[in-house]
Formats: sequence, C-alpha cells, structure tokens
Amino acid sequence: MQSFVGVWWACSLPLATAVLEGLAPRFEHFFLGDHALGGSRFTLEKTKLWYERLYRLLPDISFDLRAIRISGPPWNTLVAVDWLESNSGTDGVRTFTPGVHVVRLAWGRMTYIGIYPDTVGLVATLQRLSRAGVEEATAEKIEG
Repeated sequence: MQSFVGVWWACSLPLATAVLEGLAPRFEHFFLGDHALGGSRFTLEKTKLWYERLYRLLPDISFDLRAIRISGPPWNTLVAVDWLESNSGTDGVRTFTPGVHVVRLAWGRMTYIGIYPDTVGLVATLQRLSRAGVEEATAEKIEG
C-alpha cells in the first residue's frame, strides 16, 4: 500500500512519470464526463498527453486522500480511493472537488484507472477557465 500512496503523491506533481511507469502493457485510463478531460485512453502516448493537459489546466493540483480500500489477490486487485482534490486553475481561483479513483492491478501494474470526480465542480472550473481565455479548457477530449 505504501507504494500505491507514493504513486498517488506523484499525481500531485506536474509530471505523471510514476503513473505512466505503473501502467500495464494493456490498460484503460478513463475520466468521467463529456469535457476536455473526459474520455478513455489506451496508449502511453495519449495518456501522457492527457496528463500534460491536466497539469496545464490545473498546475497546482493536489489530492487529500480520505480513504483507501484494497481487495483481491495480486493478479486481480481492486483499489478504490476517495479523495478531495484542490487546485487554483490558471486563474488563481481555489476550488475543491471530491471524487473517487477506481484502479485495477495485476501483479502491481495498473490495468484500469477510472477517475470519477464531482463533474459539476470540474465543469464549472473548466467553463470559468474558458471564459478567462484558456482555450484548452473546452478542447476536444484526448482519446484513443
């Protein structure tokens, strides 16, 4: 569990190296919603592009982990993480959004990452950034 928390801490840094290195050869990276951060990715290239966009839109994103639940054998482990995300976007307005990550592991490698935030709060942040001139806040999803 300590290594999983370490990967989570790395998500709060403006690089996703630990997450990308933890992915299995075949995986799905999913983010709930029909917005610039929504959709599914199945390649390292698209997932890296997604994290780059995330850090451009929310450069000081951080997570306060509320609960971690782990079950299953090493070849099929399910992890659910409740969190409160905080960021100040690119416009300095501090927001807080609750959510859940659901991660499936096979022998310590992530085969599925599902990110389920409070989409009402996230969409409001993206719309606010768009009104402030941040075009990427309303860009097409990065999928594939």
